[in-house]
Amino acid sequence: MTQDVTSTAARGQRPVNRRWRTVDIVVAAVVAVAFGVVFVAWGAMYTAVGPVFAGFKPAQAVLYGMWLLPGVLGGLLIRKPGAAVFTELVAAAVSAFLGVDSPLAIILYGLVQGLAAELVFAAFRYRRWRPPVALLAGAVAGVVPAVMDNVLYNVAWAPTWKLVYGVLVVVSSVVIAGAGSFALVRALAATGVLAPFASGREQTPR
Repeated sequence: MTQDVTSTAARGQRPVNRRWRTVDIVVAAVVAVAFGVVFVAWGAMYTAVGPVFAGFKPAQAVLYGMWLLPGVLGGLLIRKPGAAVFTELVAAAVSAFLGVDSPLAIILYGLVQGLAAELVFAAFRYRRWRPPVALLAGAVAGVVPAVMDNVLYNVAWAPTWKLVYGVLVVVSSVVIAGAGSFALVRALAATGVLAPFASGREQTPR
């Protein structure tokens, strides 16, 4: 451990504090619960606008990214291992508790989507938080529902429909979950509410 810290310092990088603080847990939980409620409202809206996309159902996937947002946001905010999984999974669990359809499936989706975003942050060793990393986390997380939905729910669709659906899910995840999360963190940081976090103290993203 000492050798790792020394070599990190020699490269001009601060060692990453991987230990969760109480404030990390509280904020991650608040974000997750808030988005669990948002999920329910978003799901109702998604169903309500379904007839608009009746002529080409895959196009509705442009709205999908909201369900990936808490995982990416949690990772960018907390910057600790497990943050993306925690926020996405708890948000899914809260929405399941509030009465969405197929609660067990929703929780499973939350777990896998959170893990997908987590893998991206882990690949950069929890040291890089620039927009490309946020966008990549959104994209990789979006691959999960793009594949799972086509396998589990869109079986009867033509291959071209499935392809369009999958691409639009990923694009929506990049825009809403990736870019949206990064913009939200920057906006919150500007207000000073993220002062206890590295994400709130940085003047320029790394």
